[in-house]
Amino acid sequence: MARSHFKTFKEAVQRSALLVSVLFLVELLDLILHYEKHATLAVFGIVPRTVPGLVGIVFSPLLHASAGHLLANALPLFILLALLFWDRHYYPSLTLSSIWFFSGLGTWLIGRGDTVHIGASSIIFGLVTYLIVAGFLMKSWRSAIVALLAFIGFGGIFYGMLPQAGPISWEGHLSGALAGIWAAKRNHE
Repeated sequence: MARSHFKTFKEAVQRSALLVSVLFLVELLDLILHYEKHATLAVFGIVPRTVPGLVGIVFSPLLHASAGHLLANALPLFILLALLFWDRHYYPSLTLSSIWFFSGLGTWLIGRGDTVHIGASSIIFGLVTYLIVAGFLMKSWRSAIVALLAFIGFGGIFYGMLPQAGPISWEGHLSGALAGIWAAKRNHE
């Protein structure tokens, strides 16, 4: 019997849970490092327009400033990844890696240079915009419903792309959203 082109929801949830659990392991490692060595993994975040800061393009979504920061990102990321991995027509691995890389690169290019940018929120913004834009471009009922759910559930985050003072990386949010739009157009036009 031929296998459906849709992954089972259970498989999508398992893959999403696995990826989000990596964030918790990294946070645990960071806590241990902080306790034993008074150091932090945040040094591997994005430091805009510096050569050492380029490593943050890879590592910054895995790093969080605190357990609260991680918890604020974990549930939205889990839900959005499950939606992404549920349908192979979203090209989940390619989409996630594109959003990851280009949101990091964008943050490296436009981010405030006086701070280290860390956290998975750039990926969250990228996934939200990807699912919304792909919902229009794919012209299927399923993708339209997912787009509507993403907009209703997460549309309120878009104010986080506006310039603001403080520790929140609006540059990462904006870069993530633009990366999501670009990935959707590349995959579905």
